[in-house]
Amino acid sequence: MTHSVLLTGANGFVGKAVSRALLQRGDRVVGVVRHAQTVADGVREWLLDADDFQGIEQRWPVALRCDAVIHLASRVHMMHETATDLLAEYRATNVEGTLRVAAAARRAGARRFVFASSIKAVAQSSVGPPIKETDEPAPSDAYGISKLEAERALLDYGRESGLEIVIVRPPLVYGPGVRANFLQLMNAIAKGVPLPLGAIAARRSLVFVDNLADALVHCATDPRAAGQTFHVTDGRDLSVSELARALAVQLHAPQRLMPVPVGVLRLAGRLTGKTAQVDRLVGELRLDSSHICECLGWYPPHTVEHGLLETAAWYRATH
Repeated sequence: MTHSVLLTGANGFVGKAVSRALLQRGDRVVGVVRHAQTVADGVREWLLDADDFQGIEQRWPVALRCDAVIHLASRVHMMHETATDLLAEYRATNVEGTLRVAAAARRAGARRFVFASSIKAVAQSSVGPPIKETDEPAPSDAYGISKLEAERALLDYGRESGLEIVIVRPPLVYGPGVRANFLQLMNAIAKGVPLPLGAIAARRSLVFVDNLADALVHCATDPRAAGQTFHVTDGRDLSVSELARALAVQLHAPQRLMPVPVGVLRLAGRLTGKTAQVDRLVGELRLDSSHICECLGWYPPHTVEHGLLETAAWYRATH
């Protein structure tokens, strides 16, 4: 059965992978983007250059009908934030913008809305067992708070309107085209820079972008997903040192990992004002992703090894 899916953020890192996954199924895809000619081949482009999806309902094409929306567009962490009221900025996009898309889609006949949230809506780290969907959320930054508020506002709207809401909370997403910290780590490894990661045993959940895309497609099309919240991972958590070693192998680079004690790294973080960055590096963040397996029978189609191989191959070809 083919579906008609509206995809926000269609030209982004995850959006392109989701577009490919939908097109391979034979689904019809409309990508909402701000810049022309940026969507994948086969995706119908809807150019909507408006802050936080303002006016989306009025500008919705008369003939455009969709069964489901996969909402990827969001305000994410900026490297050098300049806004004075960060939480207000995040709320404008991640809460109010999200609700505008949901309401406009509902009025245009959509039955389901899949929201790409983040594990940061729950926590920045885990202590003890991996984080379950039923754990009490305690976000610690403006981004995480805005994502949790969006989840709750969507569930309220779904109850009022009948729109089926599905929430997906990925951890760190990697794959060809990855940016930010993961790309910086690959840059350092590829250049043979000695890294103080050899003694970090803390494990962190990851998800390969094609695994996440596959899960999002299931959430948009499987009747059993309605009303559910899912954590999605590769199903195997690597320690930071294991990840760095695996990337070194795939990048054909030397493994230059120094076994610096975690306590020394934390002290260095405090002295340099980079406590948050060091905590992300040495702290554990594990997700329990068994719920989506039990509820939808979904399992990641790609292994961690395959995901890292694809990511490294892209890096070697483009850097």
